[in-house]
Amino acid sequence: MTDENEPEIPSSWLAAPYRGPVLDNAGGVIGTAESLEGDEQKDIFHAIIVKTKEGHDHVEVPAARITRITNKAIYTDLRPSEVAALEPYEEEPRFTLAWG
Repeated sequence: MTDENEPEIPSSWLAAPYRGPVLDNAGGVIGTAESLEGDEQKDIFHAIIVKTKEGHDHVEVPAARITRITNKAIYTDLRPSEVAALEPYEEEPRFTLAWG
């Protein structure tokens, strides 16, 4: 958890906050970042795996939908109405998981 007085600083996907909030484009919380999908060696980011705020589903937010990553949160361009249509996450062995 970050200190609320700490300034928000842009970060790379490799420094995304573990279990940090993932936000829709209206600032609503979709859930928490549980894992990253990508290739650390080649610095290729594919997706963030999100545990929904209800806490019972893991969904995949593609990198193309991530607009900004900071030390405090992950921001997306998802409209609140699009969140329910996110694909359930199914781990695929072809990717290296950075954390989680």
